[in-house]
Amino acid sequence: MHKLRVAISTFVRDVARGVLTLTHSGLAMLGLVLVVGLGGAVFRPDLLSQAETSVYAFLRERQLSLWWEPQNTADRATATDLKDIPSRQAAVAAWLAKKYKVAPEPIAALVSEAYALSETSRLKPHLILAVMAIESSFHPYVQSQAGAQGLMQVMTEIHAQKYQKYGGKLAAFDPLTNMRVGVAVLQEYIRLKGGSVEQGLLFYLGGDSIQGETDYVAKVLAEQARLDQVAAGIKVSTQP
Repeated sequence: MHKLRVAISTFVRDVARGVLTLTHSGLAMLGLVLVVGLGGAVFRPDLLSQAETSVYAFLRERQLSLWWEPQNTADRATATDLKDIPSRQAAVAAWLAKKYKVAPEPIAALVSEAYALSETSRLKPHLILAVMAIESSFHPYVQSQAGAQGLMQVMTEIHAQKYQKYGGKLAAFDPLTNMRVGVAVLQEYIRLKGGSVEQGLLFYLGGDSIQGETDYVAKVLAEQARLDQVAAGIKVSTQP
């Protein structure tokens, strides 16, 4: 029993000595790093900035964050660099950005989404973009007197059920969600009108109460035609 107590006492003493040594060495190393770091900050502030950027990137890539660091919201922004989309789409995005006086990066994301939605809805991408252009001029927070909201001016109260899978009616102000719901509504209306794009657009504008005297359809189709030309490499004026 005495030998066991001696062995335990020796073990605890050795562990304590090891911890103390490691702690002392660790503090010494930390002090050395701080001294070197402060020296670098004084004489080479550019290296300090690069190191800071690298550390933040490392933490973000591993989904780690620091309590004092602002949340990284870049991935949540509806924006895409023009160089990251096909040249035809980039040309369309640049033209729309110039005409409607909005930033090209958000427009690039919308153009890319319009092309993606075209494949599933069988609506032409430039028709989708033309509807947004005429309805909202690419301003995602617009609301009409009748209650139509967002990029494609969807009647949120009427189509509230379509927003449910996206989290509810407030999703109407998310640009991509508004696009997806708006395309679904337009697709439904064109199908309701026997496949006629013109009649479907009229119904989209205001239901059966809207007759053919409006120039809405002509405006949408004219804008679609201009976008077709831009995508084909034809120089098109952005002036009215």
